Amino acid sequence: MKKLTILALFVVFSLTAIFGATLTVGIRYFTEHYILGNLASLLLEENGFNVVKRDGLHALPSREGLITGQIDILAEYTGTAWATYLGQEEMITDPDELFEKVKELDAKNGVVWLDRINVNNTYALAIRQEDYEKYGFETLSDLVAYWNEHPSEFLVGVDHEFYERPDGFFAFADHYGLDIPESQVLTMQTGLTYEAIANNKIDIAMVFTTDPQILKYNLHVLEDDKNFWPYYHISFIVRKDVLDEYPEIEEILRPLTMYLNEDILIRLNYRVDIEGLEPEVVARDYLEGLGLID
Repeated sequence: MKKLTILALFVVFSLTAIFGATLTVGIRYFTEHYILGNLASLLLEENGFNVVKRDGLHALPSREGLITGQIDILAEYTGTAWATYLGQEEMITDPDELFEKVKELDAKNGVVWLDRINVNNTYALAIRQEDYEKYGFETLSDLVAYWNEHPSEFLVGVDHEFYERPDGFFAFADHYGLDIPESQVLTMQTGLTYEAIANNKIDIAMVFTTDPQILKYNLHVLEDDKNFWPYYHISFIVRKDVLDEYPEIEEILRPLTMYLNEDILIRLNYRVDIEGLEPEVVARDYLEGLGLID
């Protein structure tokens, strides 16, 4: 049985107005976006829309497709929009403020940001669970305070981009007051930091906060308590002309704001990347479990 939030739509909106209407959902080329795109598509189909999925896209083509009318709905990240699409350089350390500013600026492009989902897919550093239990580190400040007193105790693994980029590892070290020689920072291909920390080749790994390998390898992600890395919270964005014609889209997708969080998205990513299920199957199972689709 569907949740009341979805059932209420049938009181407020007439399905005859949208029956047969077609919406195009853009989906980028990585697992998380496939899951998000399928979640949105399934909810829209359940509520009377025909959906065309344009998948396998990269960031800039998907954005261009939305602006030019080839895509109607797309999952987007606040940090990506702020820096890449809107060209802003100011560092905003409050996620709500960032969301509101992105929403305001993108309105000028005819883009509407729906409710912010409580998922922040950004850079982070993680340690093994046994080291978390040994040292009790909760935050990056905890780690750095100990690390500066025991400078030769840890090796950290990062990918090549994170080693070199201006908001990468050494910028983090400077921001937190960490004094570390380059010899203690090992570079490797993207994703190999997980295998390295699992095999005790490194002690601290660069991760993305919704990576399923965090769950697979039982890692503890340290809180960025000094707000160094940008926020990449997720929201669905819709062209204004589309939302004006079909305002019910906002209510149809609202359950994703209500029920999704980082822990859940990690588990959904895990089912695809680690267990090998198709993103549409994972999305359907999740929505059926919530009673949002039949």
